[in-house]
Amino acid sequence: MNIAEILAARAADCPNDVAILDASGRGERSITFAELDRAAARCATLLEQNGLRFGDAVLVFQPMSAELYVALLAVFRLGLIAMFLDPSAGREHMERCCALHPPRGFIAGTRAHLLRLFSPALRRIPRKFVIGLPVPGAVRWQRADSLAPRTPIETVSPETPALLTFTSGSTGQPKAAVRSHGFLVAQHRALADSLHLTPGEIDVATMPIVLLANLASGVTSLIPSVDLRHPGSIDPVPLIAQVRKHKAVSSVASPAFFERLTRHCVDRGLTLPSFTKLFTGGAPVFPRLLERMQAMAPAADVVAVYGSTEAEPIAHISHRDMSEADHRLMLAGKGLLAGLPVAAIQLRILRDSWGRPVGPFDAEGFDSHCLSAGQPGEIVVNGGHVLPGYLHGQGDEETKFRVDGAVWHRTGDAGYLDDTGRVWLLGRCTARIEDDRGILYPFAAETAVYQDARVRRAATIAHRGRRILAVTFYPSSVPVDLTALKTSLAWTQLDEIRVFPDLPVDKRHNAKIDYPSLLRMVDRSH
Repeated sequence: MNIAEILAARAADCPNDVAILDASGRGERSITFAELDRAAARCATLLEQNGLRFGDAVLVFQPMSAELYVALLAVFRLGLIAMFLDPSAGREHMERCCALHPPRGFIAGTRAHLLRLFSPALRRIPRKFVIGLPVPGAVRWQRADSLAPRTPIETVSPETPALLTFTSGSTGQPKAAVRSHGFLVAQHRALADSLHLTPGEIDVATMPIVLLANLASGVTSLIPSVDLRHPGSIDPVPLIAQVRKHKAVSSVASPAFFERLTRHCVDRGLTLPSFTKLFTGGAPVFPRLLERMQAMAPAADVVAVYGSTEAEPIAHISHRDMSEADHRLMLAGKGLLAGLPVAAIQLRILRDSWGRPVGPFDAEGFDSHCLSAGQPGEIVVNGGHVLPGYLHGQGDEETKFRVDGAVWHRTGDAGYLDDTGRVWLLGRCTARIEDDRGILYPFAAETAVYQDARVRRAATIAHRGRRILAVTFYPSSVPVDLTALKTSLAWTQLDEIRVFPDLPVDKRHNAKIDYPSLLRMVDRSH
């Protein structure tokens, strides 16, 4: 099934319901499901008239907006491949990505077309379209308004590519993740089940893939008037006003987004009573954030979601289901509780062999390599919404293996299952510290440290044979007793705690520690 067929069915079922409330520009606009479907059909005509054909890749540079989803649906309707990459990663990254799979079309806003001045790869794309003010060499997107809709939706197989994204390539050549129409349909169903997507409800949309699932589920997506490219520095004031105005009932956002929003609300005694369900993931979600989210939205079911680029979602847990005993275990170094695996996924703990290929296995051999409850190892997953491979197989040897022919994905995360089948996270397999004092999972130490509300960011590293906790604190009238903090973490056998003004984090979610940069910081401060 073409993913566009699900969205077209929504336009038929609820044509006058609002699909997107777009506050991302200067004003607030709304577009119904029927209007979205017609606009996408007209833009499909525009793309086809300009020579794009089934299977062509189309590079899209457009922030979250109604225009982005019109373009995306037009691409899907024609059986084209929507290609996304991060232009902020630099010109070399763009050149590498476009070399891996040269796009035949380019859809972008006026400012994004300026990148053509610096990128030979963008200049080589034969068909260019501009959303907004005209630029030389590009067809205006608005020309579609006068065209007849292309009503037929191309027939595809479950394996037909639909979406192409790229890893950062920070450690070498970027890998291309290809999501087929079958994958997107399976992911939609997994997200709809996990996020309890309900037609007619209003969701504050911050993640592109979730907004796509919203459209397929009949949920109205409110795109807020904040800069979603930098979730850790959003302005909460207009966001709160929009939530209250539209009585939004849900949101799925990164921890950095909710850190910013909840600190503003809790510090000022503000609540958002319309929220009945909040989900956060994409980076580690610590209990104290869930507590603040609950304080901000007392009526909400506050849920932490564990997933990865290749498998979203994997597991989840509600704040209300975390017991006092669970909190004590997290303080004692048992890791971060991620909850039960979602129904659509199979999850096992494989004996840690990260960095070396594993398999193929038959079922019996696989069972013999998997660990029982309480034993830490690699988290591996299988399911319809688990990415089966990368473009040209690049990266498959490292992250994929087969069990009786079925593809399993190695997340690269260390963890274990408890006696009730819940997943506990121990961080990246490569981060494990193994020295003459034994094994320490740095993430377990960080989970414990983050229970202190004064800690802004923390990271545990091995540096020149020493176990070091790097930490940065929020401003507080109560000074932090580093000796007492170190004593509370005696089980980690830390050598030192170092305080920094800030710690480096990833660009995408503003939440994951950038460990290579941190090691360089520690080196300079030595």
